Amino acid sequence: MRTQSISSHNVQSSSFSANQHAAETSISAGGIISEIVYNADQPIVTHLLLPLLQQLGTQSRWLLWLSPQQKLSRPWVQQSGLPLDKMVQLHHINPLFTVDAMERALLTGNYSAVLCWLPHELTEEEKVRLRHAAQAGNTYGFIMRPESTGGDAYRLFPSLKIHSTLYH
Repeated sequence: MRTQSISSHNVQSSSFSANQHAAETSISAGGIISEIVYNADQPIVTHLLLPLLQQLGTQSRWLLWLSPQQKLSRPWVQQSGLPLDKMVQLHHINPLFTVDAMERALLTGNYSAVLCWLPHELTEEEKVRLRHAAQAGNTYGFIMRPESTGGDAYRLFPSLKIHSTLYH
């Protein structure tokens, strides 16, 4: 009887370990990076990202905005339905270090989403670093970049280009 009990306990323990390993694997496989190329005259965040950010705002983690050139408007955040108590913005960052700041933020796992405004395209090495960081931290990363006048090269991340003729 005692042997069966220990054997049964070992099976349950093994099952728990397998479930714990599966959960850890799914957590480490989470997180994505998306690049959104937008027309500077169009309100991309409001139309596309706001519903997702509102949903992510219900999580216990923070929402981080890395916007070196702009400061978030407190009235806009309140009006948009985003939780003020979960919003963090870094806007006094040297643009040269914005990608590094995004990578560190993604790795922590403290954020549901990290939004980063960049004036230029990322290198392939930067894209790989950010993708790995997002997966490790199980975090959504959004790279916001204004459209350039030149042709777009192949991207590692899924991207969305908003044509201004679609909006009136």
